[in-house]
Amino acid sequence: MIQSSQNNRIPFELVRKKRFNLKQGFFLSLVRAFGFSGALTLFVILFFVAYNGISILSWEFITQPPIEAMTKGGIFPVIVGTILLTTLCMIVVIPIGVTTAIFLSEYSKPGLLLNIVMMSIYTLAGVPSVVFGLFGLAVFVVAFNFGMSLLAGSLTLAIMVLPYIISTSEEAIKAVPYSFREASLACGATKWQTIRKVVLPTAMPGIMTGAILGTAKVSGETAPIMFTAAAFFTPGVPRSLLEPVMALPYHIYVLATAGTHIEETRPIQYGTALTLIVLVFGMNLLGIILRSRQRKKRHGRNYRYI
Repeated sequence: MIQSSQNNRIPFELVRKKRFNLKQGFFLSLVRAFGFSGALTLFVILFFVAYNGISILSWEFITQPPIEAMTKGGIFPVIVGTILLTTLCMIVVIPIGVTTAIFLSEYSKPGLLLNIVMMSIYTLAGVPSVVFGLFGLAVFVVAFNFGMSLLAGSLTLAIMVLPYIISTSEEAIKAVPYSFREASLACGATKWQTIRKVVLPTAMPGIMTGAILGTAKVSGETAPIMFTAAAFFTPGVPRSLLEPVMALPYHIYVLATAGTHIEETRPIQYGTALTLIVLVFGMNLLGIILRSRQRKKRHGRNYRYI
């Protein structure tokens, strides 16, 4: 009787396993389909921009200023303005964001106040960029009397990306195993020495990942600089922090929406968009190389994970 009942269970187990395999196969097929669709969409967009913009790319286009109502010439001041805005923004935001993340993860006590602060940070990270642009206009341009300037735009972008840098850095610091801290403290190190010598070097790849993504986000923003820094046209690069600048995303917007030569400047629009993509890719690649070197220092020369 016992053997008979066990034999009766075998088909049921096989059926249940077959159903599980069917569900798993369907789920994997669905994931692959969505993944392929996303990758294909990205490839089509990149191919479309590259196909329409590659013809105008040249050394003169990269190194010359725009002329004749921006219908001819190059985009050199636009590239320099974008690099200056992004660089100044990250110089301001990375130290503030990382130190804030250190305080929140290592020194603050868990409780209602910390939960409110973290909820506020996550909320600000999802606020539309145009809101930060209006804030920068009211505070930096008008109240602080910076005017439409490189300084006002950089500070506005820094405030916009600050919640993102804080949240990613805090998650990277929290991901460091607590046993690392215990081992350092057991060896006689102070808490600050533990943070500086153990926690931060271990969390640095994650912090740099957040900085890389933040740089890409800042480079492509239009709304914040539209209200605070971007100029319709400037003959050259800014000579001080209080001068307006041209920027790639705003330049694309101006060429595509303003003036009477929209169709005539269509190749310049795509060329500028392609330049922005290449610039962001280059910044990300530089950040990935630096992050990879940081990991190799800690894990040895044979560590090749990027």
